[in-house]
Amino acid sequence: MLRDAGYQVDHAALYFAETRQRVRVELTDGLLDATEASIAELRTVAASEVAPLPLIDSPKCPRCSLVGICLPDEHNLLQARAARAPRRLTPTDGSARPLYVTEAGASVSVRSGRMIVNGRPSREVGVKTDVRASVRMLDISHVAVFGNVQVSTQALRELFARDVPVLYFSGGGWLEGVAQGLPSKHVQLRTRQVALATAGGLDAARLMVRAKIRNSRVLLRRNTRTDNTIAVQRLAALADAAEMVDSPASLLGIEGAAARTYFGAFASMLRPELTLPGASFAFEGRNRRPPKDAVNCLLSFNYALLVKDLVAVCIGVGLDPYLGVFHRPRFGRPALALDLAEEFRPLIAESTVLNMINNGEIAASDFVVRAEGVALTKDGRRSAIAAYERRLDIEITHPVYGYRITYRRVLEVQARILAAWMLGEIPAYAAFTTR
Repeated sequence: MLRDAGYQVDHAALYFAETRQRVRVELTDGLLDATEASIAELRTVAASEVAPLPLIDSPKCPRCSLVGICLPDEHNLLQARAARAPRRLTPTDGSARPLYVTEAGASVSVRSGRMIVNGRPSREVGVKTDVRASVRMLDISHVAVFGNVQVSTQALRELFARDVPVLYFSGGGWLEGVAQGLPSKHVQLRTRQVALATAGGLDAARLMVRAKIRNSRVLLRRNTRTDNTIAVQRLAALADAAEMVDSPASLLGIEGAAARTYFGAFASMLRPELTLPGASFAFEGRNRRPPKDAVNCLLSFNYALLVKDLVAVCIGVGLDPYLGVFHRPRFGRPALALDLAEEFRPLIAESTVLNMINNGEIAASDFVVRAEGVALTKDGRRSAIAAYERRLDIEITHPVYGYRITYRRVLEVQARILAAWMLGEIPAYAAFTTR
């Protein structure tokens, strides 16, 4: 190129930065001919048809830092391109975890690569504010703040530079907003997602609802303390029906019927003495906005935590959390995060609620009645968050891929599988169901 531009070039040089050595390379006719031949071959490859990806049994995959994003064996299995179970290529969970700030009046700042959480400022002159937490930036996956918590501009800029979103909740646990840096650079994925959201992704929606009903049935069978044979049979029939519907309206009707059946039997999974009329955890069905009893309060709070995690996952994968395939897009509704949450509501959120109540991890004193609704106290929120995070760290055997994986990692894997279906890399979305 330099010679074509009129420069006289008789040699080149390679510089090795680590050893600070410069090596002279003579530009012989043979070297130039080999270079031009390589360029011609590269142009031929670039113009040819792209080979199907990912490659089968590539020896490079186990050593690749992006194997947890590419998911080569998982995609090959769903494409029926590989008969055997996936290799153990999925990396273990990283050390990054959510940072929760629940104290009203607290402030979040950054200093020397650490996120600092200070308590409410004291009104007394000369009294320093207590430091509630100091966490390395590397250990934070996202930040969740509840109520009136101040996040400094410096902290936001540092979080955005690291692609760490900040999720804002009301004091009662409603997800109100998300702050993030620049949107994903994966333009092709967003384009396909918009097209699917416009046309309606009924194929994936059917599988999501079917998985939710089946998982609800499994939870009911495992934890019921009375005879719920009729409810279990009804849920099995509705799960089969969900796979056969031909319109979003019919699918919504089946999902609603399954929810009524399931929550009609939900109290049977709680300790009997806690569900008597007038008891602390009496449950007569699902209600919300605001929840009228302690059980519904816990359910709503855990659903909000689950949706929060899936909003963060969608942002990390490059999906728009507001364009769904089952839940219709609406102002302020993270429809895609709600879609992905469907199959995990029984396995994560509702299972956490059952364990907390039945094991005595939460009491009537952890709730407060406000304006005909029930809300968690500060201590109650902390207990619920701790129980939810423990549930995410539980390892299970993936029903499709066969390896051990935590629920925390499953959320990201499912989002990446959904993205692969949107891009046409796999023929169908593989919903998560347990046995």
